[in-house]
Amino acid sequence: MAKTIVVLLDDKRLKALKGSGLEGKVASLFGGAIKALNLEVPEDKTKKILHAFDTARIDTRDCITDVPIAFNRVTFEEIAKAKSLGPEVVDAVLKRTDEIKVAAAKEKEYLPVPEL
Repeated sequence: MAKTIVVLLDDKRLKALKGSGLEGKVASLFGGAIKALNLEVPEDKTKKILHAFDTARIDTRDCITDVPIAFNRVTFEEIAKAKSLGPEVVDAVLKRTDEIKVAAAKEKEYLPVPEL
């Protein structure tokens, strides 16, 4: 059964999506206070993500969560680049696993300041 990665969107990310065709796929959470994209992840790719990142887990909504901040950043970058929520996005993120792990190791020392 496929799982979901919820990619939270701030104003900067929403602007980056303009004209991509993904605007209609933006979901509102908490009465519209938070915007997000839901990226479907096939079962085999879910297992790879859970294996690659020891903090990752599946929550009660069947969402992959507790991944490094770097994972979420790369996931958004790949969505914006592909202008898609298709399986090619998950493949591109998994190809960048080593890069994500390096950034995640730095997160254990300190959390980076959010880009506003």
